Amino acid sequence: MAEPSAGGATGIVDTTSTSGFTISTATGVKVTVAEASSTTYKKGTHRASESAVKKGVSVLVLGTVDSANVAATQVVVQPGGDGGAAAAKAAGVVPFEQGTPSPAKSVGEIPDYTEGEGTILAGTTAYKATKAAQAIVPGGVANRVVKLSGGEYEVHNVGVNWPHHIFVSKDFKVLGYE
Repeated sequence: MAEPSAGGATGIVDTTSTSGFTISTATGVKVTVAEASSTTYKKGTHRASESAVKKGVSVLVLGTVDSANVAATQVVVQPGGDGGAAAAKAAGVVPFEQGTPSPAKSVGEIPDYTEGEGTILAGTTAYKATKAAQAIVPGGVANRVVKLSGGEYEVHNVGVNWPHHIFVSKDFKVLGYE
């Protein structure tokens, strides 16, 4: 099992409590979010308070990911958002189904890399890569970000059958996914 690492998820808030909230991603992955006094909040691009996180609201959560649990560093409320449903559908994200093999396909540019190589990142750079990946290919949980030898980033996506690897350029634009 992977160690907790920087990443995040996009979804719709299901429940809230004094210590956090739960979201459902566009593919039905249930994510538990733990908030801390250091968690920051935005509504779109503006600062917001914790009270902006309400049942039915679309959010992007960035933080330390351990399976389907996120210790939130930042929560971005997406006014009028759909929890990534339209983007997931457009990208062809395949929800996880036990026993169903992942499709062997790729979209866009896939950097020359070997799975398992690279440096696992934390902090701002990892969150920027996660944010870029979640904007184009939401539905799963980004559970780690790896800097590749060419300077690109691989955002590892779990909780879906496809895609598992989302490749992001040095300037945080999605290149492709597989």
